[in-house]
Amino acid sequence: MLAFILRRLLGTVPVLVAVSIFAFGFVRLLPGDPARLVAGPEATAQDIADVRKGLGLDGPIWQQYLRYVGQTLRGNLGRSARSHQPVADEIGARFMPTFWLTLAAMAWATGAGLLIGVVSGVRRGKWQDQLGMVFAVSGISFPGFWLGLLLIDLFAVRLGWLPTGGEEGWRSFLLPSFTLGASVAAVLARFTRSAFVEVAGEDYVRTARAKGVPEGRVVWTHTLRNALIPVITLIGLEFGFLLGGSIVVETVFSWPGLGRLLIDSVSYRDYPVIQAEILLFSLEFVLINLLVDVLYAVVNPEIRLQ
Repeated sequence: MLAFILRRLLGTVPVLVAVSIFAFGFVRLLPGDPARLVAGPEATAQDIADVRKGLGLDGPIWQQYLRYVGQTLRGNLGRSARSHQPVADEIGARFMPTFWLTLAAMAWATGAGLLIGVVSGVRRGKWQDQLGMVFAVSGISFPGFWLGLLLIDLFAVRLGWLPTGGEEGWRSFLLPSFTLGASVAAVLARFTRSAFVEVAGEDYVRTARAKGVPEGRVVWTHTLRNALIPVITLIGLEFGFLLGGSIVVETVFSWPGLGRLLIDSVSYRDYPVIQAEILLFSLEFVLINLLVDVLYAVVNPEIRLQ
């Protein structure tokens, strides 16, 4: 197991190199001159040139990239062009709000999605199955920004039960976490149902029933345990997507997280912050995929990591 983890970690090196090239090139395709934005509208040409030199944008592209890679390997992500603070501090201050919001969304979405999927699979063709699939289709169909605005209007504006936005205690997590996790719960419900129905038709499940094994044990031990293997992959991928893709929800609810930081940084052409966030999101996906592979062996001991 340890050798497998080490091999996978070494395999992330070329992935991160490719991501660093993409992030470095992508931010420089954005229209606008960050040096001019930082210098201000009344800055002279000399002022703009001085700011460009201070930002490290005065040399050839290849020199800028090598400087960026060298600083990153030393743990120096640069300074924000907007706030003039270290990028590591900017991201560190915004990471935990996004992490806790994503964790809250994944917690309820995973529980609800698995429960609805299993109930729909056990009661397939009956009203429980139809009701569960209506929820799944609805959750996938509603855009996140529309659902968020609808929840704000109902629970914050009309009823006054919850805050409209910001991070103000556990109550402020309810609306954004539900908005963020609605589509995940819907996808998990459909995927779990499909996997459950497929596994329920296997020979070993029919054999267990023929031997008189109680139905509860057949469902939870023989069927669900094997159906969870592909579901775990989906859960890991969805967690990575939520952690790096909560931009719309954070904007709607004025959430002080990485999504809002990325939007502000793109508007300001803040190259160091954009590059660092893209690299961080990519590293998150790599580590989550590694964790998913390890969980395979935990869920099903018959799986051996080669």
